[in-house]
Amino acid sequence: MIELLLLVVLGVGVAGYFLLTVPRWRLCYLSTPFFAFFKRVLPPLSPTEREAMEAGTVWWDGELFSGKPDWQALHRFPKPQLREDEAQFIAEVVDPLLARLNDFSIINQHRDLPPEVWRYLADHGFFALIIPKEYGGKGFSNFANSTIVSRIATRSLSAAVTVMVPNSLGPGELLLHYGTPQQKEYWLPRLARGEEFPCFALTGPEAGSDAGAIPDKGVLCKGMWQGEEVIGIRLSWNKRYITLAPRATVLGLAFKLYDPDHLMGDVTEYGITCALIPTTHPGVQVGHRHFPMGQVFMNGPTWGDNVFIPLEWIIGGWPYAGKGWRMLVECLSAGRGISLPALGAACGHISTRTTSAYAYVRRQFGLSIGRFEGVQEALARIAGLTYQLEATRRLTTTGLDLGERPGIVTAIAKYHMTEQARLILNDAMDIHAGRAVQLGPNNYLGYHYMGIPIAITVEGANILTRNLMIFGQGATRCHPYVYREMEAAACADAQEGLLRFDALLAQHIRFALGNVGKGLLSGLSLGKFESSPVSGPTACYYRQLTRMSRALALCTDVSMLLLGGELKRREMLSARLGDVLSHLYMASATLKYYEDEGRQSADLPYLHYALRRSLWLMGLALQGVFDNLPTVPGMLLKRIIFPFGIRYRPVRDSTVSAICRDIMQPSALRDRISALCFWQEQEQDPIGRVELAFRAMLAVQPLEKRLHDAQKQGSLPPKLPLAELIPLAQTAGLVSEAEATALREAERLRYAALQVDSFAPGELEQMGCDRARES
Repeated sequence: MIELLLLVVLGVGVAGYFLLTVPRWRLCYLSTPFFAFFKRVLPPLSPTEREAMEAGTVWWDGELFSGKPDWQALHRFPKPQLREDEAQFIAEVVDPLLARLNDFSIINQHRDLPPEVWRYLADHGFFALIIPKEYGGKGFSNFANSTIVSRIATRSLSAAVTVMVPNSLGPGELLLHYGTPQQKEYWLPRLARGEEFPCFALTGPEAGSDAGAIPDKGVLCKGMWQGEEVIGIRLSWNKRYITLAPRATVLGLAFKLYDPDHLMGDVTEYGITCALIPTTHPGVQVGHRHFPMGQVFMNGPTWGDNVFIPLEWIIGGWPYAGKGWRMLVECLSAGRGISLPALGAACGHISTRTTSAYAYVRRQFGLSIGRFEGVQEALARIAGLTYQLEATRRLTTTGLDLGERPGIVTAIAKYHMTEQARLILNDAMDIHAGRAVQLGPNNYLGYHYMGIPIAITVEGANILTRNLMIFGQGATRCHPYVYREMEAAACADAQEGLLRFDALLAQHIRFALGNVGKGLLSGLSLGKFESSPVSGPTACYYRQLTRMSRALALCTDVSMLLLGGELKRREMLSARLGDVLSHLYMASATLKYYEDEGRQSADLPYLHYALRRSLWLMGLALQGVFDNLPTVPGMLLKRIIFPFGIRYRPVRDSTVSAICRDIMQPSALRDRISALCFWQEQEQDPIGRVELAFRAMLAVQPLEKRLHDAQKQGSLPPKLPLAELIPLAQTAGLVSEAEATALREAERLRYAALQVDSFAPGELEQMGCDRARES
């Protein structure tokens, strides 16, 4: 079979060589018929899809589609680091705020952030992290913005969402990139000082992920403004799920703009436009708040009917009429890579720190539950995925801080980081068991578990992000040739389009044939002859990722050739190809993180976990592609890419055990991959209590072993509670008074860390009464 496949590849290569190297033959026998075929099967693009495709930039995702990523370029990206003023802000402003936050009281007693917290956030510039210093803002980097939101989220998701929204997709960012000088001078200082509070209204009852279908309408007309008749816009809209709307003083609004009377030119329909409207403006309505998954960040509807606004309220002024969708896509490609991935990273950091400590502190059958392999499997998944989450957060914000607007990369980050957070929280809840399900001031996981569906739902529902966007746009935008071929096919001058297409097609075919030949050689050698920028234990991963990059490029070409525009509707197939691209990106990020941290040997079990899992999932995704293409092409692709079968395997049990041995010990790495988790070194702090118990128990571990050995030898009676065993050990001279005191204190802390909240009769009901009186 392999010999026949080699002959087929050789024959195709020879024929292809002659067709490609003789321009007249190529144009006559290849380019012209294929040009007609390409135009016929070209997937139709709506105007909003085309704008989304053209918006933003192609970054590392383009390299991953190239078939041979430039790994040295990846290593040259700078390591993300906080500036001195950013680190100082976190230490001196963020952490003192977090010390006062408790999600249970916020959610169950206030149903809102307390007034003093709102004031603190406004007074200290939390709503102006991205606003430049010349306008009174902080001017922080995207990495710092992400770090601050993540750290807040480990304490309170409601507080984190309140901070993140004004600093991601909202009027502030739109003004920064597109506002007129007058708009910037007026609004940005007010937003920076907290005098104005923004929200942005895009989603409505009839338009969610398909934002281009918004029915909200603005019509150019004449009306009265400040005592004189002017040309303006008469708006009608109905929006919901608008975060911060119930508190906002200024409303960013997306709507479709029409000019039926041609007051401003020959255009009748301009398309999506964005405007900035004070919520006190006549006709603007803000409804009662929603209650998303028990979280209490402000979220609610807004509507208006025949509201007249002047033209200068269009963000960017009249030149940006009809350009709102592109504006939103470009800004969303940045915000999507910061805010929701930051929440995902926060879930990983808090779960890693608390669950690793709890798994050691909690005992069953006389052993720490972290010694049981079933618990170890879940604990290793928490730690290994958190390592990859942090790596992905860092690489994504690095790209944004380099000035990129990589829409595909940020979609990958949003989808996979929130989905991995869901896996992590499920595991953390399982390990904590009853400790996690009893809500109260001391529960540090419950509200995160309840809140993660919000991150999965907003800024593009995850199902559609995976099935439509990551590959659907990525294949066209990031492929070296497809988008330019589509432009040639759409050229108004057919002859010029054909000539451009001919040049591109020749390059594309060479690219595809190269991927066939190199892919087969790589498959036959299991990738051993692919190049790697490094030596040592990670070199094999660079080789396998290069192999998978080539596989992705080849499968993309074959799928688009066979299915054409139908591929757009084959969502399950395109989602699998998107999974390959996604795991290529996250695996790249993991390798970059390992290099940035100095290639520490302690990181290797975590890196092995993340990379083996990503390769295994890529193999599963590609198997799904082969199985769902027509039989012969699917079989040939599999024989080219995996001639000996798909040999990627899940994580080894030995790697799981190595991670758990490490994560249940104090270490620099444990601190690093849970560094965003805020906690205080005191018993009154819920996380601090379990951490103090963890450290105290580790300190007395040699003493407990001494007592256990004495029990085995018969010097002490077996199966006695520790409190009864300690005085007997003292009497037998096995422990000193100081050692006995340390054992009692560790046992006291251990017992305290296991406790859950309880409420006196009527106490919870009283909270409801107090809320009713406050409202």
